Amino acid sequence: MEDKTTTIESLFEKAETYARTSVDLLKLKAINKSADVLSSLVSKLIIGVVVSLIVILMNIGLSLWIGDLLGKTYTGFFIVAGLNVIIGSLLLLFKDKLIKIPVNDSIISQMLKEK
Repeated sequence: MEDKTTTIESLFEKAETYARTSVDLLKLKAINKSADVLSSLVSKLIIGVVVSLIVILMNIGLSLWIGDLLGKTYTGFFIVAGLNVIIGSLLLLFKDKLIKIPVNDSIISQMLKEK
């Protein structure tokens, strides 16, 4: 009879160890996925900042060039600002299709991908 109780106790200890190991594994997988998504977002944010700086400098150069062609510097800035308003309005209109859905899909695919 005592042999059966030690076997049951041993079985409960193994089950407890298995449960702890499974919980630890789930924690590590969650940390890995979170780190992967966060690092991807940070890298995309850095790329976005660099691209934004390039676009700003190109806008300034284009404004100065158009202003030089037209004889008044401020005219070039108004023309480029108008183009930026049109582009911004289009982005605002189609933000779900152009920004939200691709970012959402990217995050979901990174969370679900296996290494």
